[in-house]
Amino acid sequence: MGRPTMNDVARNAGVSLKTVSRVVNGETTVDPGLAARVRAAVAALGYRPNLGASMLRRNDRRTRMIGVLLTDLAGPFSAAVHRAVEDEARARGVHVLGGSTDDDPQRAQDLVEAFARRHVDGVILMASAVVDLPSVVIDREAGIDQGMRHLRNHGHRRIAFVEQEVHAVFALPDPPTAILAGSTPVTIEVVRALRERGLRDRVALVGLGDFPAADLLEPAVTVVTQDPGATGRAAAGALFEQIDGGTPGARTISIPTTLIARGSGEIRPATGS
Repeated sequence: MGRPTMNDVARNAGVSLKTVSRVVNGETTVDPGLAARVRAAVAALGYRPNLGASMLRRNDRRTRMIGVLLTDLAGPFSAAVHRAVEDEARARGVHVLGGSTDDDPQRAQDLVEAFARRHVDGVILMASAVVDLPSVVIDREAGIDQGMRHLRNHGHRRIAFVEQEVHAVFALPDPPTAILAGSTPVTIEVVRALRERGLRDRVALVGLGDFPAADLLEPAVTVVTQDPGATGRAAAGALFEQIDGGTPGARTISIPTTLIARGSGEIRPATGS
């Protein structure tokens, strides 16, 4: 038996070829009952559309597929961003191909080329550098100000902003009474360092970026975080605007940050510190 065709699906479902084509191409205006019959026939026959031929038949020559390249699809933030993009795409009848770049430019380039060979309509790329394209950015400076202000409001004046050298701050002649950690990995290292030194209840900590189990530690970790869902929705909206013929060029969409107080950032300095 040969590969099932769209005509086979139409006969099995008892609908017209045009109806099958509309359902397969993701159109949302098909009667739900007819669409369900078509999907059942597709599943029963094992029909797989020829994406190349489908693209050539469509007037807009679109495949109704987009690519999403994030640092690590397994990470909680990336996973939430990807899901938000998928939800936006699904509402448009668009499928999403995903990939992890591991912050490796060559890997990202290889994946972009692989997606291009599949004729995706566009790509969302998580990158550290902003290029001359619509960009969704986290307002990191506002997040740092938010964290610093929170610690100052709890009485701290010796506050260390830590990027890499976690252990160096504890060797200072006058060590800080509070730490603002610049990323999730650094926050986790600071938690370890405070526990090893018996300082977890004496030195305040605010981390930039949330992470699983942050609320289960003792004390629970106060964080400044961004909404991954809002990030994904904004990125998808910007991409679909371009696909639909929007004005090209750089445009920046800023996602605000939110401080979540859990305990570690509310520790006050010892008297006289």
